[in-house]
Amino acid sequence: MYNPDVADDHRPRTMTSKFPGRLGVQQRVLPAYRVPFFEQLAQACEGGMSLFAGQPLAEEGILTASRLEQGHYVAAQNVHFFRGPLYLCYQRGLVTWLERFQPEVLIVEANPRLLSTPAAIRWMHARGRKVIGWGLGVSLLSGLPGGMERLRQNAWRAFLRQFDALIAYSWRGAEEYAALGVPRSRIVVAYNAVSLRPIERPSRPPIVLQEPPCVLFVGRLQARKRVDWLLRACALVEPPPRLIIVGDGPERAALERLARQVYPQAEFVGAKQGAALEPYFAQADLLVLPGSGGLAVHEAMAHGLPVVVARGDGTQDDLVRPANGWQIPPDDFSSLVQALRQALSDRRRLRQMGEESYRIVSQEINVEEMVAAFVRALNAVSGGEGRQMASG
Repeated sequence: MYNPDVADDHRPRTMTSKFPGRLGVQQRVLPAYRVPFFEQLAQACEGGMSLFAGQPLAEEGILTASRLEQGHYVAAQNVHFFRGPLYLCYQRGLVTWLERFQPEVLIVEANPRLLSTPAAIRWMHARGRKVIGWGLGVSLLSGLPGGMERLRQNAWRAFLRQFDALIAYSWRGAEEYAALGVPRSRIVVAYNAVSLRPIERPSRPPIVLQEPPCVLFVGRLQARKRVDWLLRACALVEPPPRLIIVGDGPERAALERLARQVYPQAEFVGAKQGAALEPYFAQADLLVLPGSGGLAVHEAMAHGLPVVVARGDGTQDDLVRPANGWQIPPDDFSSLVQALRQALSDRRRLRQMGEESYRIVSQEINVEEMVAAFVRALNAVSGGEGRQMASG
């Protein structure tokens, strides 16, 4: 299933089978960007798929969906406790949903902060059914006293032992699960993807060297996105690039004030989605996301753009490579400036890197390949066709 000796093997795989059973999926929330994935996964489940999810906290700013065309969506009642890194969530009605739908396999978030999940796992196991955990990995805190760190690791080990298999978003996540004792034969990598395989190669306009290169940011305007750093970094690049900021959010007014002081040529165009976003990808030479998050990376790569992203939860490691972009350390302004200068110094090289971006999302990391990995995991734990989980 998971082989660390081929951790750099990004060969595309093809879904050769479907899952013949009935699948239940638990999520804390159903983000709108996950709908294409769940629609495709539901189509791959011959017995049907039901998804159980609730609503986020208002301050999270997550755009959610409330229905699926292919699968069956059931609304959970999320009860949140605390905020920030201390948050906990209990989902009312989880076991009742299981009793009604009777899934043969259950996929749940591998997140110990979801207090209702252990009861769902016990319900499934009491009936001889399998449970797969799906998660980012294990982000253990650094700098904790030795005793506290051992307690935290032991708690994670006990939590992970509940699952019959684990699906990791990235190779880094898979390594973290394996480091805590999960057998590698029970781990599959399903590269995190939010976009379908692009249908046709994008047509990029000719390079006009007399015009400044165009840097694009797409995302919610929040402090953690570090758009303030992007404004300041562009002011230090020669020649100054055109900077287009697509998005809205609580920091927009403050960022526009800052831009008037440090980079008045910055263009704030508001939130754009779907077809309205296409012209901005077409104009850009480079996508830059200097803070946390980064759902726009997939879409930018599908449009043939190289990218600069802040290193985060591990999903960027698989998607952004030296051949198609730059990963910079988070909270390192000088690295952002250096990456911008290097990227914008050679626009023809940027075009070549954009070609590699397109190849990655068309052949390796897309919703279809992600679904294929899930189907392999489902068939393996259920004793279905093939009974083998290949990493993918």
